[in-house]
Amino acid sequence: MNGKVICNTGPLIALSMIDRIDILRHLFELVTIPEAVHKEILEGGSINTGLLNYRKAKWIKVVTLSKPVDPLLMTSLDSGEAAVIGLARELNANPVLIDERKARKIARTIYGLHVIGSARVLVEAKRRGLLDNVGGALQAMRDGGYWISDSIVDAALKQAGEI
Repeated sequence: MNGKVICNTGPLIALSMIDRIDILRHLFELVTIPEAVHKEILEGGSINTGLLNYRKAKWIKVVTLSKPVDPLLMTSLDSGEAAVIGLARELNANPVLIDERKARKIARTIYGLHVIGSARVLVEAKRRGLLDNVGGALQAMRDGGYWISDSIVDAALKQAGEI
């Protein structure tokens, strides 16, 4: 993984909550988010999960889309997910980093984008010596309230050589 990545809210929060948002900086030359994702993180609910670590990550580039998001996307996805897909199409950038299943499927099947998720980022981080244990990181995300399916956890642990 090198080059650019367009990132959605979920992975930024998940990596921030385990104090490992820095992994993105090491895996990608440029981490870009649409303004809608930036706003979602700043609004972050009552506990603002991951907000402090996100604010410290000055290397994340916030971009305003030059064209409106496809209205069809806005009927199916939240504004951040729709903006990630819109920005990836606008910048002709791959991959997109999205965890939510429906958004991943739409990005991949309708828009032909290469989609990765937080678990894949953790596996790659371990391969590059940036992380010792994928299972521990995934469990910490879950303990912090981030939902990751058992099948994704199992696949990540297998790819990381931990099962």
